[in-house]
Amino acid sequence: MNPARRRWAGAGLAMLGAQALGHATTARAATTATTATSAVAVDDRATASDRQAELVARSRAAVVPLGVWNPTESPRFAFLGSAFAIGDGRRIATCAHVLPPSTQVESRIAVFAETSPGQREARLARVLSVERSHDVAVLELEGPPLARALPLAEPDSIREGHAIVLMGYPIGGAFGFATVTHSGIVAAITTLAVPAANAQTLDPRAVSRMRDGNPEVLQLDAVAYPGNSGGPVIDVRNGRVVGLLSMAAVKNSRESALTSPTGISYAIPVRYLHDLLRTL
Repeated sequence: MNPARRRWAGAGLAMLGAQALGHATTARAATTATTATSAVAVDDRATASDRQAELVARSRAAVVPLGVWNPTESPRFAFLGSAFAIGDGRRIATCAHVLPPSTQVESRIAVFAETSPGQREARLARVLSVERSHDVAVLELEGPPLARALPLAEPDSIREGHAIVLMGYPIGGAFGFATVTHSGIVAAITTLAVPAANAQTLDPRAVSRMRDGNPEVLQLDAVAYPGNSGGPVIDVRNGRVVGLLSMAAVKNSRESALTSPTGISYAIPVRYLHDLLRTL
């Protein structure tokens, strides 16, 4: 090979070497950038998870089992559903359908409030107001307030796609009362379709629905069980209550809600609770 061609061949090899080095450097930089981006994403997820855990920790003392208290029976506390403290800690919000039938003695309604980790005591409560057409109720505790109350969100502050947690007592006291948290999102904000009233089903609640239209509900992509009824649905962005868990879709029977949950739940928007509180 003549000297000129040898020089060009050497230059070509040098250029290829420089290109390869450049590609390798670019690849390493891209890998480093991807790793950094992944690290940031993982860190963001960890931070969001930590914030949610903190939200649950500071909210759980406000969420209580609700039932009927009778010191001469066994068990003395008959669980009916979930509830939560609002306002000054003496008012308790729940769903109207959680309350015992009106034929039972009202003064025996109670919440099983946590006094220290693992310790609870029955606190009697009286009904202040019930709005059955929207399935909301407010009670008032006897004695001092609970140590923690949950703030209420402004009406219509939640949107489809927002993350939520719901808290309550899905299996009651079967294994002792422990507050359970499920997470999910608001899948839809829609109206609750109910069967048309006829002569056999025409009662005051049906008449109210005919006058006011079907109530709005939050459809949740979150697992819930019968004992969750009345518990709070909380916006993870700010820790405020956006709804009250009212019902869960079931495949076949009520029993299947425990064995084969659908993951579709419904909550009463908090604006109906605001409406009820304004009447007190």
